[in-house]
Amino acid sequence: MGEVSLIEVSKRFTLKTDGVVQHIQALDRISFSVRDGEIVVLIGPSGCGKTTALRIAMGLEDASAGQVTVDGHAVVGCGHDRGMVFQHAELLPWLTAIENVMFGLEMKHMRGHALTDTAMRYLDLVGLKDSARRRPHQLSGGMKQRVGIARALAIDPKVLLMDEPFGALDAQTRESMQAELLDIQARTGKTILFVTHDLDEAVLLADRVIVMRQGRIQEIMDVALPRPRGDLGLVRGTPEFATIRYRLWQALHAPPPVAA
Repeated sequence: MGEVSLIEVSKRFTLKTDGVVQHIQALDRISFSVRDGEIVVLIGPSGCGKTTALRIAMGLEDASAGQVTVDGHAVVGCGHDRGMVFQHAELLPWLTAIENVMFGLEMKHMRGHALTDTAMRYLDLVGLKDSARRRPHQLSGGMKQRVGIARALAIDPKVLLMDEPFGALDAQTRESMQAELLDIQARTGKTILFVTHDLDEAVLLADRVIVMRQGRIQEIMDVALPRPRGDLGLVRGTPEFATIRYRLWQALHAPPPVAA
């Protein structure tokens, strides 16, 4: 199983600048769940709280109030039941691709042939078996992100958290990575919570899209496109894609939700 739930989660930051204390409500009592094997996308303008929600789900930030659970168990700090992929792969530059993947496995105390075999299996899954001995400076941006995905998947998390993982890539590589991610998810069945600014990306990847505004949930929208999605270029040209994308655009431009 791999269900992650955010239950009445709030996050308040306190900033002090030149003696002036400012309180910022980044999240205000948000609640949603990502079901086992589902892809849910968080979308919204900069500063709406979507990355904060993801970091709290990972355990990198503590909620000011509320709770995060994975399969009903409360999240306390980071754990191997969750893996995270960042906008930039954040690979260790002195390690090869396979050594970067092995790094997380070593934290789980895996050793010997199991360590190298597992790392190679996940590099193969993302199409980088032949680049296992390259260091990050020898890899393209898309290849680095593939290593980051392999590293996150190798620890066999229940939930994969992805923070704009394709945002820094050129358009062609981004489209390729979107298709790659859908293929990997179909083969592994992983639960994915994905953050993006891109409307097209949200519709192409998601089973459901959560629209956020000013730290609150504006709308939760089902994406009624069949799986497997197949050729994403063809999907973009369908009336169903256009309709869902327009509905998302409307939700993003509607007045923000009012606090209760």
